[in-house]
Parts: sequence; structure tokens; C-alpha cells
Amino acid sequence: MQYKNLGRSGLRVSQLSYGAWVTFGNQLDVKEAKALLQACRDAGVNFFDNAEVYANGRAEEIMGQAMRDLGWRRSDVVVSTKLFWGGQGPNDKGLSRKHIVEGLRGSLKRLDMDYVDVVYCHRPDATTPVEETVRAMNWVIDHGMAFYWGTSEWSAQQITEAWSVANRLDLVGPIVEQPEYNLFSRHKVTDPSFLSPQTGSHLPQ
Repeated sequence: MQYKNLGRSGLRVSQLSYGAWVTFGNQLDVKEAKALLQACRDAGVNFFDNAEVYANGRAEEIMGQAMRDLGWRRSDVVVSTKLFWGGQGPNDKGLSRKHIVEGLRGSLKRLDMDYVDVVYCHRPDATTPVEETVRAMNWVIDHGMAFYWGTSEWSAQQITEAWSVANRLDLVGPIVEQPEYNLFSRHKVTDPSFLSPQTGSHLPQ
């Protein structure tokens, strides 16, 4: 397995990662999860991804329990989760400071971890000022709940705006963008809205 820095950070991650979307909680429980996670570790994978919305939180619970049962050292793995859809209440979704802080606390409780290595904004939030989101992400980093933050399914323009705010306020900007990208979903390389407004090229992932 080869390892590379995540974005411009010093965080080293395996070139392949394992994600819990549509698996943990929907198709697999702890026993099967342990077998899959161990197979990943045996192959050198150290990066494991989740989200508060996956199986309504059950995916985080299964991943956390499986890692505990396997006896892994927390420092040996990189764990990420994503925030946006946390529930039905008016403040249980989006990227407000309230939901980012409360949502991440909920994720950590389900994972039974003190921190995640990376927390993603699962989607852009048109109803919350970008500055509020950037400040909230820095708050959870400053309080040891996460080490880095990133975006998921944001356009180049939205990422550029977040970086502009972070630079203006001398705060930490997003280090990574996680898109859905595969043979059938290629919008990241075909949709002009995902191109950098400055250069017409794609932002580095």
C-alpha cells in the first residue's frame, strides 16, 4: 500500500480507503464489519470514512465498536465523518455552528472516540453564512474534536469562498474535497460549475 499526504496537510493516508456508506447498518453488522475492517488493515488501508447520516448513525456505532473489538490503537488509523443531515429538527441539519458542534459531539459519542481526524461538510449550506461554518470548523479543531476539516460535493467556487474567509480571518481552511466520483458519476470532471473560476481547471483534491 502506498501512502500520501492528504491535501497540503501532513496527514498520511492510504491511497485506498474504506467507507461505510450503504454497508454498515444497512447490510452488515459488527461481526461482518470486523472481518472487512481487518482485511483492509491487512492490506495496508489506514483511512476509514463515515457520516452521521449513514444508516441514521448506526454506521458510526458499528465502525466504532468493530475497531474497539479489534483492539486497534487509535493512532494507527485515520477516521473521518461527515456532517449535514443529523435529524428532523430545524437545527439538526445544515452547517450552522450549532449543528456542527452538536452533530460532531453526537458522531464522537456513536464512534466512542475522543476525536476524528477529518470532519467534512457533507454538502454546502446555502442558508448558513460561509464565515459561520469556517469559524465553527475551527472551533471543533481548537477544542480537539477534529484535527482537520474538508468539504464534500462543494463546487470550486464554494471551496474558494471558504478559503478566502479562512485566509482573511487567519483560520484553518478545508484541506480536502470528497466528491462522489466513479464510472457513472463524473460530474466533477464534466460539470463547468466544478471548475476553478480563476484558472478554468479543477481544484486539487
